[in-house]
Amino acid sequence: MANHQSALKRIRSSEARRLRNRYQLKTTRTYMKRLQESTDKSEAEKLYKEVAGMIDKLAKKNIIHKNKAAHQKSHLAKHVNQLS
Repeated sequence: MANHQSALKRIRSSEARRLRNRYQLKTTRTYMKRLQESTDKSEAEKLYKEVAGMIDKLAKKNIIHKNKAAHQKSHLAKHVNQLS
C-alpha cells in the first residue's frame, strides 16, 4: 500500500478517471447499437452526428485509439448510407 499522500491521491484520482472513462465508453457503445438498429434514415443521420462526436471525444482523450475511432465512424456511416 502507498505511504505518501501524493501516491494515495494518485490512486483516488486514477480510480475516478477510470470510472469516468468506462462510463463514457459504455454510453457511446449504447448509442452505437441504437444507431445500428435504426431503420429510419433521417433519424439515423441525426443520431450519427451525435455518435461521431462522442467517438471523436473518446479518441481525443485517448480512451480509444484514433484509428479505431475512424474505423467505427466509417462502419456507422456505411450503415447510415445504406438506409433508404
